[in-house]
Amino acid sequence: MTTEERTAEIEKSIIKKYRKPIWRKFTKAINEYELIRENDRIAVCISGGKDSMLMAKLFQELKRHGKIPFELVFLVMNPGYNEENWELIQENAKILGIPLNVFETDIFNIVEDVDRNPCYLCARMRRGYLYSHAKQLGCNKIALGHHFDDVIETVLMGMFYAGKFETMMPKLHSSNFEGMELIRPMYMIREEDIIAWAEYNGLRFIRCACRFTENCASEDVEQDSKREEMKELIRELRKKSDLIEKNIFRSFHNVNLKTIIGYHKGDLVYNFLDDYDKE
Repeated sequence: MTTEERTAEIEKSIIKKYRKPIWRKFTKAINEYELIRENDRIAVCISGGKDSMLMAKLFQELKRHGKIPFELVFLVMNPGYNEENWELIQENAKILGIPLNVFETDIFNIVEDVDRNPCYLCARMRRGYLYSHAKQLGCNKIALGHHFDDVIETVLMGMFYAGKFETMMPKLHSSNFEGMELIRPMYMIREEDIIAWAEYNGLRFIRCACRFTENCASEDVEQDSKREEMKELIRELRKKSDLIEKNIFRSFHNVNLKTIIGYHKGDLVYNFLDDYDKE
């Protein structure tokens, strides 16, 4: 099978075999959260992992078959990948038929000697570089590959470890780059379906963008992470009900403010006692 034939088979699998769990949920998120508008120029940010690579293919299919005219730039930042990972990213892009727009940074070297929260610093720096480069290329949006599982795990992490209820939003206006917006079109797609799609097509992706975990002998790092704890918790809860994840997801679409003790929005801070006796 030629590379072109394999690319066509991968594209066919998205529209046919994985139409319901992947393609329909991708288009549903775009429509429900109004993620794309006419004449958008979107920087599809590719880290090299399964999520962002699938997102790139979904965007290609949407542009090919969709009704809204928009432009795409497939943006890849090399923050200092090792040679093996960098070659794998480029090989996968070739197999998938994704034309990469690559730029280099020195982020991994910068954060290498940081003792406190290097992952947080690395993520913030990468986000800033992506915004900046996308804007230089005339884009008004960047698209990230966060999926359904990322969303509900983030909500639980905030509740358990930060004492707050916050969601990973499907789209956000940038506070540092005027006119720029972040969108998450994989918002409704489950990770297990992304994994199934990759395995069905015989695709192997890098598991982490970070130098410290890229070899992924770093299983200990993953196991110790709070996100892995949330994954394990959800796996256990799923044994009791297969609606657990769906209900967590629904819960932050269905908040009853009359039953909330307190909330804040910008400078507004509200406590239920503020108007308790007015009812």
